[in-house]
Formats: sequence, C-alpha cells, structure tokens
Amino acid sequence: MRGDYQQLVDEISAALGAPATLEDRDFGLIAFGAHESEDDEVMDPVRTRSILQRRSSAAVRAWFEAFGIARATSPLRIPPDPAAGVFKGRICLPVRHRGVVHGYVWLLDDGHLTDLELGGASGPPDPRMAQAMETAARIGALLADESRAGSELAQVLRELLTSRAADRAAAAAALRDALRDTLRFTPGTPLTLVAVLPWDAAATDTAPLPSLPGLLAACPLPTAGGGRPDGPAGAGSGTAGTARAEPALAALVRLRQTGSPTPAHTAAEHLLRSPRAGGAPTPTGRAGARPSPAAAGIGLATRELTDLATSWRQALNAARAARAEPRLGPVAAWHALGAYRMLTALPATPTDPAVGPLLAPAHAELARTAEAFLDCAGQAGRTAQQLGIHRQTLYYRLGRVEKLTGLDLDEGADRLLLHMALKAARL
Repeated sequence: MRGDYQQLVDEISAALGAPATLEDRDFGLIAFGAHESEDDEVMDPVRTRSILQRRSSAAVRAWFEAFGIARATSPLRIPPDPAAGVFKGRICLPVRHRGVVHGYVWLLDDGHLTDLELGGASGPPDPRMAQAMETAARIGALLADESRAGSELAQVLRELLTSRAADRAAAAAALRDALRDTLRFTPGTPLTLVAVLPWDAAATDTAPLPSLPGLLAACPLPTAGGGRPDGPAGAGSGTAGTARAEPALAALVRLRQTGSPTPAHTAAEHLLRSPRAGGAPTPTGRAGARPSPAAAGIGLATRELTDLATSWRQALNAARAARAEPRLGPVAAWHALGAYRMLTALPATPTDPAVGPLLAPAHAELARTAEAFLDCAGQAGRTAQQLGIHRQTLYYRLGRVEKLTGLDLDEGADRLLLHMALKAARL
C-alpha cells in the first residue's frame, strides 16, 4: 500500500507541476514527490524536517491547523511565514473520505501556482486542481481502508494482551488469522511489543502511525501504575494507597531477526514524537498544563503469538523504568534494565517505614545524595565528584541520612534496603 500512496502523490505532483508531500492527520510523513528545482530555498526548514524526521513538530502542526485545515473540504492557500520556518507558501489539499479527514497533501507554492484557481466561493477550481482533488479522494479511500484494518487489528491485539491464560491460545489464533488476512503475515516471524507510556488514547483507537516500517498493529491499553504509594502519609503508615493508572500504547512490531530489535527501536523513537505520546495534559487547574514526559520500552522478541502477553509486560515495565531512570531512556529494552527487571516486576507495596521520612519533599537533596552514594558502590570520592560537592559535605549529608532513617550505611543489608527503596520510589 505504501507504493500506492507514492504513485498517487507523484500523480498530483505531475498534474500541478509542484513537489507534493502526503502526511497523515497526525502529520506523520507517508510519501513525498521528487524535487526537480535546483533552488535550495524550495526545501525550507519545515519541509526538510518533515522529510528527514518523517514528522512535523507539534508547533508546526498547531501553526498549520490554525488555518482550519482539519475542517476544510477544499484546497487552502497558506502564506509563507519565515519566522515559523515556512519560507514558501503552501497549498493544502485535505484528504477526506466520507466526511472524515485522514491526511493532507502539501504543495510548495514556488511562484507559478499563485494564479491557480482553488475553487470554492470564487468559482470552479482549475481543471488541474480538480484532477488533484480527485486523486486526493482516492488517497482518502486508501487511508480509510487502512484505518479500518488497523482498528480491527488493534481490537484483536487488545484481546490477546488482556486475555486470561486459559483463553490465550484462542486469542493468539485470532490475531494470527487477522494478520495473515490483512498483512499477509507469515507465522513464525519474530515479533516484539513496544510500550509507550503514557499515551493519550482519547482521540482515536486505531493504529496511530500505519506508515512505520514493521508496525503491524497498535492499541491503547489501560495500565495500573506501579511504585510506592503517593505521599509521605502512605509511605509511613504502611497502607497500600492508590496506584496511579495511566494509558499506554501497545505496538506490535515485526523484526528481521530475533536478536535484531532495530525496527522496534525505530518504531519506538517515532512513536515518542507523536503528539499523543505523553498522554493528555494533567488537569491542575492552571492554564498551560503539559502532558507528562513519555518513555518507551521494548519486550523480548518471540516467534510464538501466545508469548506476546509476556513481551507486553516486559515492554511496559521497561517503559516504566525508562521514565524512572533517565539514563535508561527514553527507549529502554527489557533485557538491559538490570536491577529494574526485578523492581518493576514487584507489586506496588508500601515504602519501608525506615525510608519513608527520607522520601519527604523536604529531604529530596538527602535522598539524591544517598542514591548517588549507593549507585557509586559507596565510593565517597566518586560520589562527591558526581554531585559536585566536597567530601566533608557528603559525609555530613550521609550522617543526616543515617540519623533520619536509623540505617547504618556501613552495613550491607541496610544499604540494600535503602537502595531498593530509593529505586522503587522512582517507579
């Protein structure tokens, strides 16, 4: 189907004599026409980024959407704005099917399209534009078909990943049949799951980026948050508290080889650039609320569809670890998590009473110092250098940690307890 899109974009470029690009409704690049011009200015920064990164930024998306492209039913002319990186004007052809916008065809107006009649209230469109819009309608039909197929695959994938162990074989067989019928999938092909956490699932329930190589299906899933109970009271009282639930995206990715997760890493990096990555803005009562930072995790590869539920749990735990430990992210593979493989697999438990007081906001610097000291295997010199403080300052802080927790940092068991509690608190 990718070749079909490219051929149709080339038809539009030829009909109008201008380079064209096709993006989905989330501004993910699907296809682009060849540039015949030798003028370097044709490739303005916005267009260059779209082609090189296969996606436009959120700011660019907002700028173009301000012209009403999501509501348009006929071509729109958009003026240049060098301040926004748009050095050339654009003509936007909305790609719609049965009243639903599925994407946009963009034409660079390098001067000779200025007199092109777009149609609308001013009269009928130029015959060349009418032909281009007919082609855009064919693209819309293809994207609609792909969206329906993606929605069906998403539902079957969701059923497998949320099924009980007793029902997993039947759910795996249903997914195998759906993949074979839709994508000509060959059983035994290595697969893995990518988790993006959090994910804004409010707008759509279909595969978000069907143009990504290797991405077979994707669905948003509710997840129960892990880690310690929120707040010092929960930590000190020994009550379990309420685990925070966040939606995540499950993306099924086909690999070339079991030990080569490159397609999964590529898919994860592109998904993290989606406007839905990071989830919906948290309602804080303040203007300008922003989504939470997102991270992605990759599970172990498998050739058995019944093992995908395990790969999903691994991917989700890897995403949780990547959010908790910046050095692991923003894309973390489960096999590379180290101690976090065990920590993320543990159920949410109350924070140990001894460590609870250290996790209060007022003692954040002491907690950071203690974690750095334990990360450095108790080597004072390395710790002081990493924190940028004098050794005496380090010893003073560690003494305060011992007094606050009642733990002896010369004792291995106490060190282990404190280290695990500090890492678990991140989750």
